[in-house]
Amino acid sequence: MSIPSGVNTSIILRLELDKDTASFGSVATAISDAGGDIIAIDVVRTDKNITVRDITINVYDNKHTELIAAAIRKLAGVKIVHVSDQTFLLHLGGKIEMSPKYPIKNRDDLSRVYTPGVAKVCMAIHEKPSLAHTLTIKRNTVAVISDGTAVLGLGNIGPEAAMPVMEGKAMLFKQLAGVDAFPICLATQDTDEIVNIVKALSPTFGGINLEDISAPRCFEIEQRLIEELDIPVFHDDQHGTAVVLLAGLFNAVKIVGKQLEDCKVVLCGVGAAGTACTKMLMAAGVRNIIGVDRQGAITRDGVYDNPFWQWYAEHTNPKQIQGSLSDVIEGADIFIGVSGPGVLKREDVAKMAENPIVFAMANPTPEILPEEAEPYVRVMATGRSDYPNQINNVLCFPGLFRGVLDCRASRVTENMKLAAAKAIASVVQEDELNEYYIIPSVFNQSVAERVRDAVIEAAYEDGVARRRKEKVKA
Repeated sequence: MSIPSGVNTSIILRLELDKDTASFGSVATAISDAGGDIIAIDVVRTDKNITVRDITINVYDNKHTELIAAAIRKLAGVKIVHVSDQTFLLHLGGKIEMSPKYPIKNRDDLSRVYTPGVAKVCMAIHEKPSLAHTLTIKRNTVAVISDGTAVLGLGNIGPEAAMPVMEGKAMLFKQLAGVDAFPICLATQDTDEIVNIVKALSPTFGGINLEDISAPRCFEIEQRLIEELDIPVFHDDQHGTAVVLLAGLFNAVKIVGKQLEDCKVVLCGVGAAGTACTKMLMAAGVRNIIGVDRQGAITRDGVYDNPFWQWYAEHTNPKQIQGSLSDVIEGADIFIGVSGPGVLKREDVAKMAENPIVFAMANPTPEILPEEAEPYVRVMATGRSDYPNQINNVLCFPGLFRGVLDCRASRVTENMKLAAAKAIASVVQEDELNEYYIIPSVFNQSVAERVRDAVIEAAYEDGVARRRKEKVKA
């Protein structure tokens, strides 16, 4: 039986087996034939008549779970007591919590953390507002803001449904960079209202991470907040993707022996991430970039209602090549996909220049599967964790925000993003670099540290760091 690749979760099946009529061997066979992967078996209880076991199984999705359950129900003497999804169990009650840094054990402790002692701290901040960065959680706290309009590949599913993603992001901030992040999902999709809410919340936070807000509103929201706030604002879907993409390309071109600035790049999917990736490539010196969307290549003689497509038309595609993706990809050195599943065909890759680089980053199904591209592609990357070379924003945002908080930067500049990309690429040593290892693992502890240091250095170069350099710990 063919089961889609890419295990997403695991389940626990609690089964009751009649000892006279059922065997565990028949259960294991049924699970295996249905494409399930048994990873743990636990005996819950047993007596002379029945055995109750918990079986942990890797599955692809809910349909796969139902397929396995249906196979087991056909077995004589086997009863499914219940099915528990490990992912749902992990999310019960949410994935994060707040805890105090200091215990309150007596009246003296209470008087210092609250009234009356706290009053003198309040007045100190009132007289010198910048002290909020040192005397409150502002110093180490980021707001993760979403309106639920572009959540993962799920689309406009609303703020409540976006919360599990934002909670997960907060966990990554803390574990990878020690940054306290708090998810804030807004029950509005009005651009003005979102800007005003975030501005009103900003005194509490040292940085704003915008997340899963649909284009083109995300561009305006970010730009207005950058202009109107004195703390860094960073739309991770745009810039995090762009930074990690560039990091991977820095190493990929080394393998194929090309100069990045000389490459012909075809980018499919001119949305928020695609536009940011293009700007990042241009900052790195690339000029021959052709953007393709559903209507084909974006060109200067086109008329576009979307103002960001108009910008794209005026700044890319210098030779004004027209046509579909299949037309414009001929002779391309690099393909970048931030669009949808299956849009790039094997015959398209065959048309590319010698030793082509393909970054097919649509999730969960890329523009072309590595197995299909393999005969032609030299370096392949996707957004998935079950293939080599995962382009994952997690490599960027923890270290970047650690850096901007530590040097108290007022904004994130293009130079800081470029520095972050170079830092990520540098984690892969020259003697380790190969077609299947161009980007470090998200669990590599040195990534966040290198990104943090590079971002801080660039912030001082650009004059946006507000903390004295000697006070920023190395």
